Amino acid sequence: MKALMKTTKSAKPAEVEKKWHLIDADGLVVGRVATIIANILRGKHKPIFTPHVDCGDHVVVINADKVRFTGRKLQQKLYYKHTGYPGGLKEVRADKVLDGRFPERVLEKAVERMIPRGPLGRDQMRALHLYNGTEHPHAGQAPEPLDVASMNRKNKVGA
Repeated sequence: MKALMKTTKSAKPAEVEKKWHLIDADGLVVGRVATIIANILRGKHKPIFTPHVDCGDHVVVINADKVRFTGRKLQQKLYYKHTGYPGGLKEVRADKVLDGRFPERVLEKAVERMIPRGPLGRDQMRALHLYNGTEHPHAGQAPEPLDVASMNRKNKVGA
């Protein structure tokens, strides 16, 4: 009877092998690419995925300032922050953030809100490296390029 029993193997942090992935975000939709990045950071693409262990890989995103929104979200989407003082709620539109000093924050916040909160999520977010241009300092890690555009086309119905 013991031969029929199957057990689930939990990954130990020492057993996890972290790879490096490169994504070119030029012209990609923010939410779609953020979902793919969040799944890679969490490690959900691996068969050894364990929810309480950081199984994810490193992700290097270039051209993070060239992401796009669908519909009228560029003018209508609002990002909120609070100063900590009474009445200190501030809002800024998505187009202002993309034209501002740190346009990569649009993609960073989209991914951050898909990652669990807490110490594990903070560790997983440290594996995300966002850059506005095509240059990045991680060439020594030899990140393998991911074709995110074709991944989106495969998942769409009727494409």
